Amino acid sequence: MNKLKIALLAVLVVIVGQTSLVAQSTNVWKNLSEVTYKISEDEFGELYVPVFSENITKLAGKVVEADGYIIPFEGMFKPEHIILSSLPLAECFFCGSGGPETVMEVDMASPIKYTSDRVRVRGTLTLNSKDPEKLMYIMKNATLVK
Repeated sequence: MNKLKIALLAVLVVIVGQTSLVAQSTNVWKNLSEVTYKISEDEFGELYVPVFSENITKLAGKVVEADGYIIPFEGMFKPEHIILSSLPLAECFFCGSGGPETVMEVDMASPIKYTSDRVRVRGTLTLNSKDPEKLMYIMKNATLVK
């Protein structure tokens, strides 16, 4: 009887863990949109520094899933370091109406092939409010989710 209880508990833990990831992953872009900005200055002038909401800071360092579109940058695609946009190319932050909260840098664990189709990646989310040369959301050690 104890073995059965342990087995049921283990199954429940796995289901709850997967449900948590799925629930979080379907809302990751919604959570990431809860960013505000403060105006600061550096040696080059004025810049907007992200201020992350509590929901966003809870995701920092956690494994998350995000789906979106691969955005070519600097005129070329780098299969191990991509920009992922929650919006299609015509609406993305770099080309259309989206804001900086709609894109993230993704460092892939292994190279992927470019596609114009929507993709889903899983990796560890890091937040960037210090380096203006990088995006404010960076996913590390990411893998493509089939």
